[in-house]
Amino acid sequence: MSSDPPGFELPLRLFLAFRVLVDELHDELARRGHPDVRPMHGFVFQAIGPDGSTAAELGRRLGVSKQAAGKTVDSLERLGYVERGADPRDARRKTVRLTDRGRDCLALSASIFDRLRADWAGRLGADRLRALEADLRSVTPAELFPLDAPGWFGNA
Repeated sequence: MSSDPPGFELPLRLFLAFRVLVDELHDELARRGHPDVRPMHGFVFQAIGPDGSTAAELGRRLGVSKQAAGKTVDSLERLGYVERGADPRDARRKTVRLTDRGRDCLALSASIFDRLRADWAGRLGADRLRALEADLRSVTPAELFPLDAPGWFGNA
Protein backbone atom coordinates (compact mmCIF):
# COMPACT_ATOMS: atom_id res chain seq x y z
CA MET A 1 0.00 0.00 0.00
CA SER A 2 1.42 3.37 -1.05
CA SER A 3 1.80 6.20 1.43
CA ASP A 4 1.79 8.72 -1.43
CA PRO A 5 -1.19 11.07 -1.48
CA PRO A 6 -3.63 10.74 -4.38
CA GLY A 7 -2.56 12.51 -7.59
CA PHE A 8 -5.39 15.03 -7.47
CA GLU A 9 -4.04 16.48 -4.22
CA LEU A 10 -0.96 18.04 -5.87
CA PRO A 11 -2.83 20.56 -8.05
CA LEU A 12 -5.21 21.32 -5.19
CA ARG A 13 -2.32 22.00 -2.78
CA LEU A 14 -0.57 24.19 -5.36
CA PHE A 15 -3.79 26.10 -5.92
CA LEU A 16 -4.34 26.44 -2.17
CA ALA A 17 -0.81 27.82 -1.75
CA PHE A 18 -1.55 30.34 -4.52
CA ARG A 19 -4.85 31.20 -2.86
CA VAL A 20 -3.28 31.68 0.58
CA LEU A 21 -0.68 34.08 -0.83
CA VAL A 22 -3.16 36.02 -2.96
CA ASP A 23 -5.72 36.27 -0.14
CA GLU A 24 -3.04 37.59 2.23
CA LEU A 25 -1.91 40.05 -0.44
CA HIS A 26 -5.43 41.38 -0.92
CA ASP A 27 -6.08 41.66 2.80
CA GLU A 28 -2.96 43.82 3.09
CA LEU A 29 -3.81 45.84 -0.03
CA ALA A 30 -7.24 46.58 1.45
CA ARG A 31 -5.66 47.76 4.72
CA ARG A 32 -3.27 49.97 2.75
CA GLY A 33 -5.79 51.85 0.61
CA HIS A 34 -6.74 49.44 -2.18
CA PRO A 35 -9.91 47.70 -0.93
CA ASP A 36 -11.49 47.29 -4.37
CA VAL A 37 -8.63 45.44 -6.09
CA ARG A 38 -9.44 41.84 -6.97
CA PRO A 39 -7.07 39.00 -7.90
CA MET A 40 -7.91 39.28 -11.59
CA HIS A 41 -6.91 42.95 -11.57
CA GLY A 42 -3.26 42.00 -11.03
CA PHE A 43 -3.31 40.04 -14.29
CA VAL A 44 -4.89 43.05 -16.01
CA PHE A 45 -2.30 45.48 -14.61
CA GLN A 46 0.51 43.21 -15.84
CA ALA A 47 -1.15 42.83 -19.26
CA ILE A 48 -1.49 46.61 -19.63
CA GLY A 49 2.21 46.95 -19.00
CA PRO A 50 4.29 50.10 -18.66
CA ASP A 51 3.49 51.36 -22.17
CA GLY A 52 -0.26 50.80 -22.11
CA SER A 53 -2.44 48.57 -24.24
CA THR A 54 -5.50 48.72 -26.45
CA ALA A 55 -8.61 46.78 -25.36
CA ALA A 56 -8.05 44.31 -28.22
CA GLU A 57 -4.43 43.72 -27.19
CA LEU A 58 -5.51 43.39 -23.59
CA GLY A 59 -8.12 40.80 -24.50
CA ARG A 60 -5.55 38.76 -26.45
CA ARG A 61 -3.02 38.90 -23.63
CA LEU A 62 -5.62 37.84 -21.06
CA GLY A 63 -7.25 35.20 -23.25
CA VAL A 64 -10.65 36.92 -23.14
CA SER A 65 -12.81 38.79 -25.63
CA LYS A 66 -12.24 42.46 -26.41
CA GLN A 67 -15.67 43.11 -24.85
CA ALA A 68 -14.73 41.33 -21.60
CA ALA A 69 -11.46 43.28 -21.48
CA GLY A 70 -13.40 46.50 -22.10
CA LYS A 71 -15.78 45.79 -19.19
CA THR A 72 -12.84 45.18 -16.89
CA VAL A 73 -11.19 48.39 -18.05
CA ASP A 74 -14.46 50.26 -17.42
CA SER A 75 -14.56 49.07 -13.81
CA LEU A 76 -10.85 49.77 -13.22
CA GLU A 77 -11.29 53.23 -14.73
CA ARG A 78 -14.18 53.95 -12.32
CA LEU A 79 -11.92 52.86 -9.44
CA GLY A 80 -9.11 55.15 -10.63
CA TYR A 81 -6.56 52.46 -11.52
CA VAL A 82 -6.48 52.99 -15.29
CA GLU A 83 -7.21 55.74 -17.78
CA ARG A 84 -7.99 55.75 -21.46
CA GLY A 85 -6.30 58.09 -23.88
CA ALA A 86 -5.29 58.49 -27.50
CA ASP A 87 -2.46 56.26 -28.69
CA PRO A 88 0.49 58.58 -29.42
CA ARG A 89 1.39 56.43 -32.47
CA ASP A 90 -2.15 56.29 -33.90
CA ALA A 91 -4.80 58.82 -32.83
CA ARG A 92 -7.60 56.52 -34.04
CA ARG A 93 -6.75 53.99 -31.32
CA LYS A 94 -7.50 54.30 -27.63
CA THR A 95 -4.85 53.13 -25.21
CA VAL A 96 -5.39 52.03 -21.62
CA ARG A 97 -2.69 53.07 -19.18
CA LEU A 98 -2.16 52.63 -15.47
CA THR A 99 -2.72 55.74 -13.38
CA ASP A 100 -0.52 56.71 -10.45
CA ARG A 101 -2.98 54.76 -8.27
CA GLY A 102 -2.54 51.68 -10.47
CA ARG A 103 1.24 51.95 -10.40
CA ASP A 104 1.12 52.41 -6.62
CA CYS A 105 -0.96 49.27 -6.29
CA LEU A 106 1.53 47.27 -8.39
CA ALA A 107 4.53 48.54 -6.40
CA LEU A 108 2.78 47.84 -3.11
CA SER A 109 1.84 44.34 -4.32
CA ALA A 110 5.49 43.62 -5.15
CA SER A 111 6.63 44.67 -1.67
CA ILE A 112 3.86 42.64 0.00
CA PHE A 113 4.78 39.55 -2.04
CA ASP A 114 8.40 40.01 -0.94
CA ARG A 115 7.25 40.07 2.69
CA LEU A 116 5.02 37.01 2.18
CA ARG A 117 7.94 35.14 0.63
CA ALA A 118 10.11 36.09 3.61
CA ASP A 119 7.36 34.80 5.93
CA TRP A 120 7.37 31.46 4.08
CA ALA A 121 11.16 31.35 4.29
CA GLY A 122 10.84 31.83 8.04
CA ARG A 123 8.31 29.01 8.33
CA LEU A 124 9.89 26.53 5.93
CA GLY A 125 13.52 27.59 6.08
CA ALA A 126 15.21 29.65 3.38
CA ASP A 127 16.97 26.63 1.83
CA ARG A 128 13.74 24.58 1.63
CA LEU A 129 11.86 27.49 0.06
CA ARG A 130 14.61 28.03 -2.53
CA ALA A 131 14.53 24.28 -3.28
CA LEU A 132 10.75 24.37 -3.65
CA GLU A 133 11.01 27.32 -6.04
CA ALA A 134 13.74 25.57 -8.04
CA ASP A 135 11.65 22.41 -8.24
CA LEU A 136 8.62 24.37 -9.43
CA ARG A 137 10.79 26.10 -12.08
CA SER A 138 11.89 22.69 -13.34
CA VAL A 139 8.32 21.48 -13.95
CA THR A 140 6.72 24.69 -15.24
CA PRO A 141 7.19 26.76 -18.42
CA ALA A 142 9.94 29.36 -18.39
CA GLU A 143 7.46 32.21 -19.00
CA LEU A 144 6.80 33.62 -15.57
CA PHE A 145 3.58 35.49 -16.26
CA PRO A 146 1.00 33.52 -18.24
CA LEU A 147 -1.43 36.39 -18.25
CA ASP A 148 -4.20 34.40 -19.90
CA ALA A 149 -5.19 32.79 -16.58
CA PRO A 150 -8.46 34.79 -16.41
CA GLY A 151 -9.49 33.40 -19.80
CA TRP A 152 -8.36 29.92 -18.81
CA PHE A 153 -10.56 30.06 -15.72
CA GLY A 154 -13.36 31.38 -17.91
CA ASN A 155 -14.09 34.66 -16.14
CA ALA A 156 -12.80 38.10 -16.88
